[in-house]
This record gives sequence, C-alpha cells and structure tokens, in this order.
Amino acid sequence: MTGKLYGLGVGPGDPKLLTLKAKEILESVDVVAVPVKAPGEESRALNIVQPVTDLRGKEIMPVIFAMEHSVEKRQSCRKAAAEQIREKLDSGKNVAMIVLGDISVYSTYHQVYKYIRDKGYETETIPGITSFSAGAALAEISLTEGNQNMLVMSSLKGVEALVAALAVCDNIVLMKAGSSMEYLIPFLEKRGLLEKTLVLGNVGMENEYIGPAEAGRTYGYFTTLIIKKGGWL
Repeated sequence: MTGKLYGLGVGPGDPKLLTLKAKEILESVDVVAVPVKAPGEESRALNIVQPVTDLRGKEIMPVIFAMEHSVEKRQSCRKAAAEQIREKLDSGKNVAMIVLGDISVYSTYHQVYKYIRDKGYETETIPGITSFSAGAALAEISLTEGNQNMLVMSSLKGVEALVAALAVCDNIVLMKAGSSMEYLIPFLEKRGLLEKTLVLGNVGMENEYIGPAEAGRTYGYFTTLIIKKGGWL
C-alpha cells in the first residue's frame, strides 16, 4: 500500500496560528518534507511548527527548490523533489509537505502536488492562515467591506498590471513587494494612494513591521502591501 501526501499551510510565522488540523496531521505522518532553497538551509516553516507539535520519531526530509532563473532548471528541481517524495510514498509512508502561509497562495507545494496527483497517489490539502490575513488582523483593518472587491497579485507583474488592477478593484493585496518598493512608493504617492497603503513585513516573524510605506526603510522578501482606495486609517 502506498502512502498519502498532505500539503500543509503552517501560517505566516506565529506558531500559535498553526491550525489544529495541521498539527494533528503533522503528528500522525511518517515524513515531514521541508522545502529549502539550498542544502543545509534553515527552514522557517519547520521553525514555526516545532514549538507546538511533537515531531519525535518523524523523518525530517529537506526538498530543494532552488531559486533558478532558468525555467528548465526550476522544472528539473521540482521533478527531483517530487520523485524524492514519491519514493517515500512508495515505501508506504505518509508524507506532509509544509509551506509558509496558506497552501494555495504562491505555494511551492503545488509544483510537486500535480506531479504526484497525476501519478495516481492519494493527496489532501490543508489550508493555513495567509500573511495578509494575519497582518490585517494585527492592524485591525478589514480587507473588504460591503460589496467591495479585492485582488491578490504579485508586484512582479509590473506597473501596468497594477494600474489595471487599481482601475477595477477597491482593495489590492500586493505580494512579493520587497524588491519593488523603490518604484512602488513614488508610484503610490503620485496617485494619492501612499497614505492608503499598509505595509506588512515579516508578519509573525522577527523584525515584524506593520505600518505605512516609508522611503529609506529596508524591505525584505516577506513584504506585502494592502492598498485600500477608500483608506485604511
């Protein structure tokens, strides 16, 4: 009998935001697959779950998702990770792959899930709390109200995509914004949106920042913007 693959979202950083279902599954599986960018790298996702779960006796298995510009290299890396998991499933072991935030939002899990699913293995996906939901809660603001709409997008889509989104959306969650803040701040200021933008940086982690967008501040990889055309104050 082959094992089952679980995809688990572990939340944005605070171990207390791990769901009870995710905890239950983590403590029942044989193998915990931990995505990392390079061998020996520390896993934020693993650091989140360790304080609140009993992982004694579990095999902790790093799976490599290298940050490569080459599409072919990325695909090769994903296939290798999927085969690594598949080997455990074939030996009858249940595997849980853990990722930050929610499993369905910009998650590395789906890059191997489709391969495993198409090979006929049993799978189950467990949602987690997104960084933007957690950040909005900490800031005590709403993401949507009444009949407002909301769009979740990546800053890597560029200015043109953001302009188009602003034309039709009341609220925008702009993820992967850290490397784009140099142009985003003047862009939002020019359109009168800077004071209506909330920055979520490293939510639930060290150096957490929740506040206005400020020039001169260092913005890391885990930076998300909530742009509310109606204002958030």
